[in-house]
Amino acid sequence: MLRSLEIRDILIVERTELDFGAGLNVLTGETGAGKSILLDCLGFVLGWRGRAELVRKGAEQGEVTAEFDLPEGHPVRDILREADLPEDDALILRRVNRADGRKTAYVNDRRVTGEVLRRISASLVELHGQQDDGGLLNEKGHRAMLDAFAENAPLLAQVTAAWKDRSAARKALSAAQAALAEVQAEEEFLRHSVAELDKLDPQPGEEATLDTERRVMQQAEKIRSDVARALQALGPEGAEGLMREADRWLQGAADRAEGRLDQPLSVLERALIELGDATQGVEEALDALSFDPYALEATEERLFAIRALARKHGVQPDDLGDFATGLRARLEALDAGEGRIRDLESAVTKADLAYREVADRLGLARRKAATRLDQAMAAELAPLKMERAVFETRVSAGEPSVEGSDNVAFTVATNPGAPAGPLNKIASGGELSRFLLALKVVLSKGADALVLIFDEIDRGVGGATADAVGRRLARVAEEAQVLVVTHSPQVAARGAQHFRVQKRVEGGMTLSEVVPLDETERRDEIARMIAGAEVTDAARAAAAELLGAG
Repeated sequence: MLRSLEIRDILIVERTELDFGAGLNVLTGETGAGKSILLDCLGFVLGWRGRAELVRKGAEQGEVTAEFDLPEGHPVRDILREADLPEDDALILRRVNRADGRKTAYVNDRRVTGEVLRRISASLVELHGQQDDGGLLNEKGHRAMLDAFAENAPLLAQVTAAWKDRSAARKALSAAQAALAEVQAEEEFLRHSVAELDKLDPQPGEEATLDTERRVMQQAEKIRSDVARALQALGPEGAEGLMREADRWLQGAADRAEGRLDQPLSVLERALIELGDATQGVEEALDALSFDPYALEATEERLFAIRALARKHGVQPDDLGDFATGLRARLEALDAGEGRIRDLESAVTKADLAYREVADRLGLARRKAATRLDQAMAAELAPLKMERAVFETRVSAGEPSVEGSDNVAFTVATNPGAPAGPLNKIASGGELSRFLLALKVVLSKGADALVLIFDEIDRGVGGATADAVGRRLARVAEEAQVLVVTHSPQVAARGAQHFRVQKRVEGGMTLSEVVPLDETERRDEIARMIAGAEVTDAARAAAAELLGAG
């Protein structure tokens, strides 16, 4: 529910604050007083498209603030959570328009984009009038309206679930068919590549190991001759032989050297031991450098084969094993593809049947509801002096979708025998207003989350018809808060709250203001609406009678 609206420096409004109540809120005023400006201001704070220039002349910026009640479960709460905006029992929308044209919107004092603001406002307010119909004239929304009237939500949920299952089954079949076609197109390549990879059987890390072995063998041939010469130099024919001969000479002289050779002999003995260890190490190294000449050739052949296969398939050598696994999986898909396609085709058939069954049930429910809606509309049109008009809800076969396979369109024929057609093409302005009001009365169930605005929907009607319009607006207001801009005293008399839009001149500048009316002021305003410029006692009495009847 809209609690309050504060306007500052917008168009010809300097400042005004309005507090609205539940039920029917009526706005009246002389032609040109600025009633449309009030709706412009409300539309501005809600993010609706409107006038480009809104800032009052001489002001730096204009600002509109609207406060709404937000009960638990209101759909706006989901939008606030999704947008990570503060959530409370009160929703405060504020929008600023600067003189240079820049506009800034805030929700609960948090800056938001225009898109978020429009999403919020779509769940808050509905505008109805001869031009702006809140979707009633848009055939795209008729199916949803009929479903709401028929309370088809459970059936719709079943249709949605069946549609999702059907879509998933079709998607799986399409993907399998595409995959099979792709694999079939490269079957020869796959079989040749898998055979080639299986024959070579490359292992992770093998390329690096082969490369190391190859380099070692290549170097071994170059250094083996040097190692062999070193071994010869260390052996009996070399250093070892000379050192042992020196040891014999020194041993022979040691007895006559009076101990002077003991220390050199000890060192020499250790040197011979160390020399033996060195010789053994060199012998082992020489053995290690010995290899089969054919081993280098075999190593190189396998290394080059692995690298060539990796280049061929555009992968790293260590990834050849995983690549082969992938190719084998594609071959398996090819081999098992036909059977899987048959299984998926069967699943699609079952999903289609399930969808058609529940969509047909929804279609039957819609056709039954269409009859009830047409009967309800006939009952509403008669008091609005349109008893000769025929309203018909047409339910026809359409393309299957998540909302079923029916098209729904509201059509009217304003006179017997006249061709039926869309509301906005058949009805005149006054007739259209009454059709829209009757529709809103019939479809108003469940609209308590919305603020409904009717902009001069009673234009072109008077007398008993205007009274019927007022009664129906009051009925709608029992379900939801209603704001109505009206020139009809019969409608104004039905209001729970009454506001007058009026102009005043201050400092040579024309300003518009909105004032709430007490009982006396309200009677006088309705009397003005009855009598015109000169309010008579008779007009006041008629106004009092209307208020008493309301």
